[in-house]
Amino acid sequence: MRIARFTFPGSEDVHQGQVEGDRIIGAGGSHRLSDVRLLPPGAPTKIVCVGRNYAAHAAELGNKVPAEPLLFFKPPSALIGPGDAIRLPGDGEVHYEAELAVVIKERCRDVPAGDWRDVVLGFTCFNDISDRTAQAWETNWVRAKGFDTSAPMGPWIVTADEADEPFRVTLRLNGELRQEASTELLLFGLGRLVETITRIMTLEPGDVIATGTPAGVGALSPGDLVEVEIDKIGALSNHVLGKE
Repeated sequence: MRIARFTFPGSEDVHQGQVEGDRIIGAGGSHRLSDVRLLPPGAPTKIVCVGRNYAAHAAELGNKVPAEPLLFFKPPSALIGPGDAIRLPGDGEVHYEAELAVVIKERCRDVPAGDWRDVVLGFTCFNDISDRTAQAWETNWVRAKGFDTSAPMGPWIVTADEADEPFRVTLRLNGELRQEASTELLLFGLGRLVETITRIMTLEPGDVIATGTPAGVGALSPGDLVEVEIDKIGALSNHVLGKE
């Protein structure tokens, strides 16, 4: 099942529906996807991100591979949906980072690695937009990772009964392939991530785990079109604007 959140042009009412082909079923009827605006497919209380979870990505930025999952947060206010604009926060160098995101199904704590599928609703595409200039001097990455529009997500959630590992994560910038890797290369797999995170915090329904990006990250510029695509899930497209 593909689950999406959407609204109609000119309305602030948010609806949830099931995507079937080029239509979405919800809000009392069947609607063409072209007639609605897709929103981020979840409303998480928190977005838990994983850094340096592909060895090649750690190496390309000159970082060591972490001994334990390297965790940080993005606030829900950073979320945008498919087709929304990424707004660059200033004059620094801002990078794209294509990632698989895991969406939590139920309130959970202390989940063993072998039981991670029991608490997962499904999967979606995620782009961890990162201000490298701020990241270079800021140890907690709040400015680097948490600015508005830094968390594109979508276009929908594919439920775990219809999609499973491995996933192939790709990113295209203005139509040119820049990132491509299988989640088989994750240093810390999905079970380990769920176990580690739920050992230190309670996850709520709709919470998101962004699992890390492969090698090939690079800078964004105003006017760019960035597309994250994950097989079995779909594609997330966003355009880039300069600072206001």
